[in-house]
Amino acid sequence: MVQVKQVANQQQLDAAFEIRRKVFVVEQEVPAEEEYDEFEESSRHFLAYTAEGLPCGTARWRYTPKGIKLERFAVLGEQRGKGAGAALVQKVLDDISSQPDADGKTLYLHAQITAMPLYSKFGFKPDGPEFLECGIRHYLMKK
Repeated sequence: MVQVKQVANQQQLDAAFEIRRKVFVVEQEVPAEEEYDEFEESSRHFLAYTAEGLPCGTARWRYTPKGIKLERFAVLGEQRGKGAGAALVQKVLDDISSQPDADGKTLYLHAQITAMPLYSKFGFKPDGPEFLECGIRHYLMKK
């Protein structure tokens, strides 16, 4: 059973960054300078844990001028298909809905094409044309 918790300390944030490094920088060949940005401190980060208590996935969300952006969803390759992605999306949505200033804001994300079916299960719909981000095909999806 996957558990998802909000990142509460530097050790957990380091674990989130390591998952992102493995998935985005190593596996998907995203330049590290593109992966880590000026929004790390202003974002709310989350970690997914395996039944054995090992970090296996991460995500974050933040306020933007366009609404609330969900981003940096990453699950380690060996853990994909075991519910971590869905658990992360649900926990992030639950956290956003608990924020008094989130009401009425547009929720959006840049979905890699392979992840679109997951986000669709949570009510996100494509909005606009396909685009490249860090050389990877994406769609804007909104809820």
